[in-house]
Amino acid sequence: MLARQRQDLILEQVRSRGSVRVSELVDRLGVSDMTVRRDIAQLSRRGLVDRVHGGAASTDARSSDEPGFAAKSALQQAEKRAIGALAASLVEPGASVALSAGTTTVEVALALRDVLDLTVVTNSPPVAEALHEPARRDRTVILCGGIRTPSDALVGPVAVRSLESLHVDWLFLGVHGIAPGAGLTTPNLVEGETDRALMAAASSVVVVADSTKWGVVGLSSIADLDDVDVLVTDTGLPDDARAVVTDRVGRLLLAHTTEENHL
Repeated sequence: MLARQRQDLILEQVRSRGSVRVSELVDRLGVSDMTVRRDIAQLSRRGLVDRVHGGAASTDARSSDEPGFAAKSALQQAEKRAIGALAASLVEPGASVALSAGTTTVEVALALRDVLDLTVVTNSPPVAEALHEPARRDRTVILCGGIRTPSDALVGPVAVRSLESLHVDWLFLGVHGIAPGAGLTTPNLVEGETDRALMAAASSVVVVADSTKWGVVGLSSIADLDDVDVLVTDTGLPDDARAVVTDRVGRLLLAHTTEENHL
């Protein structure tokens, strides 16, 4: 099937259903997920669809739409595990780290279990649960308060105030979308404010986001790309995006999935 034929089918699916997932298109078209993502990127550049986390959506989709934690957990699982492991490798024993809410930061938390003598600050109940081991005397987990969002983040004035007096070595920040102009974004205004408080508390900011987040723009900007010290993503990041990131972000790290490592 030619690229134009694939893109016409993708556009038909988006217009009839409102959105479509990459995994569904891979099965239906019989091509790789990279090929599907390139087709979606081309349609997005033509203004025909919006690139969203895990697929494509109608251009009528709202930037304030906020997917739930369970829905996001089912997407890009292999990539998130690889990103989590690579991001956690930056941390040495004895460090203090903060983790924002998000399904990718949960993978970072799981990978951090093997690091000794950690102090962890988070506004994510799932992250706190992943690292809570009463028998581990060398680990302290601090869960801030706040109002719980659909993405399982604790946000708002209580969360911001609890973060203002803290100082950590690393922040691992999950985001809804990344784009050259909008920077790091979220569909939740209050969550954006809490994420900025987390960034202010950190010496180094590490954004963890799979490649489908590139080009996605949420309602609220959290920060510029220039404010990011490290971006950890997967090898699906397009070449044009890599050029932008290399120019504006301190360091780009690309995680390889287990399937890629076996090729």
